Amino acid sequence: MSKIVPAPDDPGCFVVLNGETEQSFVDPNDPTRLEFEYVQRIAEILDVTVLARPRSEPVRVVHVGGGGFTVPRYIQAKRPGTAQTVFEPDEQLIEDVRRELPLNGRTSIQIRPTDGLTGMSAMAGGWVDALIVDAFNGAQVPAELATTAFFAEALRLLRTEGVLIMNITDTAPFEWSKRCLAGLVQYAPNVGVIAEVPVWKGRRFGNLIVVAGADIPVEALSRQLAAAAFPQRLVGGEALLEWLQPALPFTRADAEPSPEPNWGKTWFGPRRHKGDSIDDDSMDGSDSEV
Repeated sequence: MSKIVPAPDDPGCFVVLNGETEQSFVDPNDPTRLEFEYVQRIAEILDVTVLARPRSEPVRVVHVGGGGFTVPRYIQAKRPGTAQTVFEPDEQLIEDVRRELPLNGRTSIQIRPTDGLTGMSAMAGGWVDALIVDAFNGAQVPAELATTAFFAEALRLLRTEGVLIMNITDTAPFEWSKRCLAGLVQYAPNVGVIAEVPVWKGRRFGNLIVVAGADIPVEALSRQLAAAAFPQRLVGGEALLEWLQPALPFTRADAEPSPEPNWGKTWFGPRRHKGDSIDDDSMDGSDSEV
């Protein structure tokens, strides 16, 4: 069960915990403050895609997984009035967030107490500009969010220029991630994966941020990544397809959740990362643009 606790060394801020996993960091006074590195990557993708569109153009965002509603708060602050729907099955967490971390001011964020698959199946196709999947059961991505059926449903929702952003976790040799992404590439015309260099090298269990859609602004996104506090790498195109071989996609019959982290070599937020030494050598294999 998730709970909201004060953030260590950050007066007035809060963390959503599920077991040992820090799921969200929230600064109620500054919704643009994104403490977790992986959330920064999600925001950077949004900044160069849907949030860069003219303000006169309506934008619709769907979130699978709510946590402390960090990303919905960010979108609301950056682009007020953006229509957002959040699917979060933990009704107690929703009530706790509403009581302890209420959304500020007028909001166009709708919260649905249901799981992502159920919520998505009730939506019309070709309606969503950004689908953000950041849903965990403890420290694991649920099995049902890694199947070909899930990705078919996710891509069904997107508008022609829509983008799918997904947070997954794994470590080398990335057997689970490869099977997960093998299902996505069947439906998405372009797919890229962003991770820290030490994660790519297998030196740390960590986050891989997946971006998929008809068109990915690689140059703009690469400029954002170049300014990151820790070295990042975007892999896509032929290099990604080669990396995925010979992984077979997960189906509903054989799906499994992502692996549990090795808590001795992991990171789910900058506070865990302080003091780590990072080797900035190249990852084995070539880089590629999406």
